[in-house]
Amino acid sequence: MTTRVAVIGATGKMGRLVSSLIEDTDGYELVARLNSKSALSEMLGADVAVDLTAPGVSQRVVEFAVDHGIRVLVGTSGWSQERIDSLAFRLAGLDDTGVVIIPNFSIGSVLGSAFAAQAARFFDSIEIVEAHQAGKVDSPSGTAVRTAELIGRARAGLGPVSAPHTDQRARGQQVSSVPVHSLRLDGLLARQDVFLGGPGETLTISHNTLSAEAYERGILLALAATRTARGVTVGLDRIVDLGLGEAGADSPRSAGSAATSGAAE
Repeated sequence: MTTRVAVIGATGKMGRLVSSLIEDTDGYELVARLNSKSALSEMLGADVAVDLTAPGVSQRVVEFAVDHGIRVLVGTSGWSQERIDSLAFRLAGLDDTGVVIIPNFSIGSVLGSAFAAQAARFFDSIEIVEAHQAGKVDSPSGTAVRTAELIGRARAGLGPVSAPHTDQRARGQQVSSVPVHSLRLDGLLARQDVFLGGPGETLTISHNTLSAEAYERGILLALAATRTARGVTVGLDRIVDLGLGEAGADSPRSAGSAATSGAAE
C-alpha cells in the first residue's frame, strides 16, 4: 500500500531532503509540496503531512491536518510541553489520526540525549550547550529542550540540578532546572554538549552533526511510524528501541545529592 505524503515547508533544506527521500523510497508518493505562499488545503488528499515550517506556523499546520483526518509528522522546533498537552487533548478519542513530533531525526543525537538522562542520576551539576547555524530562528533548540526534560524526568526522585546564580542572564535559560545555553554561528550545522560535574570529575556527552545525511535514517523510521500513529508521540526514542532502560523516580540517589540538589539556589 502506498502512503501519500504532503510536505509543508518543502522549499527549506529539510523540506528538500524529506521530499527527495519520499520520492526515492518505495511505498510513498509525494502528492504535494507546500511553501509559505501555499494554501493549507493543498495538503488535502494526503495520508501523512510532514510539517517542516517554523515555530509560529507549525501549530496551525498540525491543527488543520488533524481536523481533516491527516496524520502528521512534525519536524519543526518550538513544541513546548504545554502545546503538546493541548494537542493530546485535541486528539483524545480520535482513533483515525495521530501526530509524531521529532525534535531531532539523528539517531546519534537521540542516543546522546538518552545517555545524558542515564548519567543525570549520578551527577548533580548539569548544563547544556547547543550550537546551530546562524539562520536557526528559535532557541533553545528542540533537541536541547527534549534533553533537559529527559534529565529532569530521570532526576524526579532526586530534585533539581545544582544551578547557582540563575538570576544572571548569562547563566542560560532553565529547562527542567537545567541551564541551557544557545550559540548561533556561521559554519555550523548542529552540535550539542551536555556537561555533567561531580566531586573530582566531569563527564561530557557530545554529538556533532556533520551533514544532513545524519537525518535520513530517522526520517524514514519516523515516516513509517506516522503511517499508523494514534495520539501524540514525542521523540525518536519512542519509535526506536535504544536498548536503554529509562531512569525513573525510584533510581538511586547520586553521591552527595542530599546536600546539593534538594533546594533550589
